[in-house]
Amino acid sequence: MEIAIIAITALIASALTLFCGFGLGTLLMPVVAIFFPVEIAIAITAIVHLAANLFKFALLGSRADKSVVFRFGGPALIASFAGAFCLVWLSTLPAIGQYTLGTTVRQVMPIKVIVGALILAFVFIERSPLFASRSIKPSMLPIGGIISGFFGGLSGNQGALRSMFLIKAGLNKEQFIATGIVIAVFIDVARMSIYGWDMVTKHRGLDWMLIAVACIAAFIGVFVGSRLIAKVTIAAIETIVTVLLVAVAIGLIVGIL
Repeated sequence: MEIAIIAITALIASALTLFCGFGLGTLLMPVVAIFFPVEIAIAITAIVHLAANLFKFALLGSRADKSVVFRFGGPALIASFAGAFCLVWLSTLPAIGQYTLGTTVRQVMPIKVIVGALILAFVFIERSPLFASRSIKPSMLPIGGIISGFFGGLSGNQGALRSMFLIKAGLNKEQFIATGIVIAVFIDVARMSIYGWDMVTKHRGLDWMLIAVACIAAFIGVFVGSRLIAKVTIAAIETIVTVLLVAVAIGLIVGIL
């Protein structure tokens, strides 16, 4: 059951993220966290995220704006290492509280509270009319890269912030999509250099069959999404994703997920 649910989520989310700039990490990670501890869920999502982005890179990477990749992607890459190390440390902290729901004892874990709060913050910023109406100068790109990269390393949910900065960088549609993909690959490689070592030393029992199926589903999602870009209303999709993210974020914070 978990393989089917995670694969379907990977397919849908990878199709969404192709044209809205975010969605795969923010939507897939909470679903995986239903079946696995959140730190393992983030690592699994990182693998699928990297595989999907490499596939997208092969299709569209040549259209990226190299100047923006350097100014934004460089700081993001460095900051993502710091975020990944913070994740490893936070995953070792004990529960900060617990309660009983029916006959089940639920624990409120620091890492889940932080990840849930980050998701809510990203949703709020992404949907905020105030942010949408503001313009960002190109000189702010390195700062945006640091913010996006750190939170990408910490939780994997950096796509929304990255898109919010890049959308103000004067890129056309193709450059916006391709530049975001290249930067995402940079951050994914950095994250995997940390998560991969942590998985080898601590989590040898990962379900690699599930990961392989999720990767294949993500590839299909990218292919389907590339055929539907001109036909789908992005505003409607972002609204659906927002509702799902808020529900999952609250579930993580209170310990239900």
